[in-house]
Amino acid sequence: MIFCKSIKTEIIGISMGCPVGIGPEIIVKMLASAEPLPNRYSPLVIGVPEVFRKCINHLGANIEVLEWFPGDPLPKGVISVCCPPELKKNKSAEMDVDSLIWGQPSGETGLLMGACISYCVQLIQKGVVAAMVTCPITKAAFQQAGYEYPGHTEMLADLCATDSFAMMMAGDKLRVTLVTIHESIQRIPGLLNSDKIVSMIEMTGNSLKIDFNISKPKIAVAGLNPHAGEGGIFGNEEKNIIYPAIKQARKAGWDVYGPFPPDTVFHKAVQGEYDVVVCMYHDQGLIPFKLLHFEDGVNVTIGLPIVRTSVDHGTAYDIAGKGLASFSSLTAAYRMAVDISENRKKADSL
Repeated sequence: MIFCKSIKTEIIGISMGCPVGIGPEIIVKMLASAEPLPNRYSPLVIGVPEVFRKCINHLGANIEVLEWFPGDPLPKGVISVCCPPELKKNKSAEMDVDSLIWGQPSGETGLLMGACISYCVQLIQKGVVAAMVTCPITKAAFQQAGYEYPGHTEMLADLCATDSFAMMMAGDKLRVTLVTIHESIQRIPGLLNSDKIVSMIEMTGNSLKIDFNISKPKIAVAGLNPHAGEGGIFGNEEKNIIYPAIKQARKAGWDVYGPFPPDTVFHKAVQGEYDVVVCMYHDQGLIPFKLLHFEDGVNVTIGLPIVRTSVDHGTAYDIAGKGLASFSSLTAAYRMAVDISENRKKADSL
């Protein structure tokens, strides 16, 4: 497990996401609101200044945009926006932003979102920025722009030269990680194996210890089948795959339990019996999580050498530009990026 060492800066980068989705809107709303953010860190938006000026005019928000360059101070009360040099070089940043239409992504918008993600990672690697918070992108426009990644996470892993990473959904009531993510239900049993589950338990445990400052995390593992297989009546994955993985993880020193019936394990976690639930597939973990944290859930990429949190929602093109988007998830993601950065500093000093 590789973690970024020696986080010294106190700047949190916020990547713009899709410029015609709700990303710019929720950034403007968060930074223009009276809701206080952790005052020991300063927000820096990685994006196109004119996109945010357009958004401010559209929303009628009372805040100004300042174009920021590395080494400049970060003043309070404005939106400091750092434009990727790549966009300036190829003139993309000088486009007529009026040609961008809310809710209508394209290859051009894909280029903008990809450049912002890449440059934010560069700023972290150079020590300019401590962590990144990402606003939502759309995969279709991303790939139209020539990016072959299925999404944010895979691009970040490639930029960080990391092949062991995962998604944790985190809130103040529940945390979940997923052994498989975007796979059809039909394929899931064939994709599971003990090594994958052990790796997920280890990644999850390391993140809880270092990123969340939980010295001895208690990890619950969900079964795959109803009633966790009911002794093999409803399936043998628990007996043949999941329990052997739990047994191996225990031998390695992890405080891990299960496999539990999926219909009861989340209640136990919410009641405080466990710090996280390792889930076998996407909807098993995301349905209970979003039931509890639809507005304030945070997507944390664990296993990366950099700190990355994200909003737990998409581009919401159907409401983009209508002033309806909530910035609750962005605020939660920003606060969690600050907390993880602080926890990694503490871990580095030990």
